[in-house]
Amino acid sequence: MAIKTVSDFLQTTAQKDVSADAFELENPHLLELKLNGRVWAKAGSMVAYHGSAKFKREGVLEQGIGNLLKKAVSGEGTRLMKIEGQGRVYLADSGKRVTLLRLQGESIFVNGNDVLAFEDGIENKITLMRRVAGMMAGGLFSIRLSGSGLVAITSHFDPLTLRVTRNAPVFTDPNATVAWSGNLTPDFVTDITIGTFLGRASGESLQMKFQGEGWVVVQPYEESYAAAG
Repeated sequence: MAIKTVSDFLQTTAQKDVSADAFELENPHLLELKLNGRVWAKAGSMVAYHGSAKFKREGVLEQGIGNLLKKAVSGEGTRLMKIEGQGRVYLADSGKRVTLLRLQGESIFVNGNDVLAFEDGIENKITLMRRVAGMMAGGLFSIRLSGSGLVAITSHFDPLTLRVTRNAPVFTDPNATVAWSGNLTPDFVTDITIGTFLGRASGESLQMKFQGEGWVVVQPYEESYAAAG
């Protein structure tokens, strides 16, 4: 690796403005918020800021009683925080890659652990996945983001998007599944052959099944937030 002078290092790593959007990537792993009002973000994701930003954890009833009950079950009660004021705020999540999406009156589902930030106009709702026998961990829940505005999601390494068609359903590992289109509702299926391989359970024995017309995003990494009971 080449040795840099201090001035070269400062120039290479300096904050840059290349977009007028409220969300901008300073690098693939660091999100800059041009704060002017309110933004929602993953609690604990702030790494730096300047200006008059204020940080507050999401209120108990702020997203409605339905979300409150689901958060009590899923353990996601303190996942989000409000960022209010004016300034620049920088967010990151364990070095994961950040992807920016612009919703235009549509909806997507994102694994709760992979939501980094979204604009105030975006509606968020915790969703309980159907037919989840034996699921007892955070992977039981996803977050539905809908409306118009910017959303930042994260993944370990570069994500891969797979098309789902009526004639070709897609099966994924829950621990590697990041997001999917709002018109799809995944089921959970069990592969008995894999699950009984060598007489012990396998992580791949529980799978998510997507069928219909849409897409699903996976990452080349298995997180441990979802587990079979």
